[in-house]
Amino acid sequence: MANNCSQNTVYFIAYSKLPSSVAASKMMDLVGVGLIINYKTGIIEDVSCTLITNEAKLFLKLIMIGFNLHEMAIKELIDQINFRFHGVSQKAICVATKAASERYIVWKHENIK
Repeated sequence: MANNCSQNTVYFIAYSKLPSSVAASKMMDLVGVGLIINYKTGIIEDVSCTLITNEAKLFLKLIMIGFNLHEMAIKELIDQINFRFHGVSQKAICVATKAASERYIVWKHENIK
């Protein structure tokens, strides 16, 4: 996690069911994707994920960090995940990422004028 989060960051997490063929599903039924978002810029500054392997977590960070939720549609990020991340948990990661971003958009509309 970013150790220099500014006062302009918020954290949203969402979960999605893992397919039973994923190794992590033996330990947990859900995958969580957390986004640290700068609400002034819309940029994803950091990402957390409950997947087991560090490689998968780091690779998803590479894809997601820097994405601007204010300037780009979430579909563009989901398309990048689908194109670049080919783990069995791909669909669950996409669902959780979309849900976390949607929660952020609702929060922003309700709280930031």
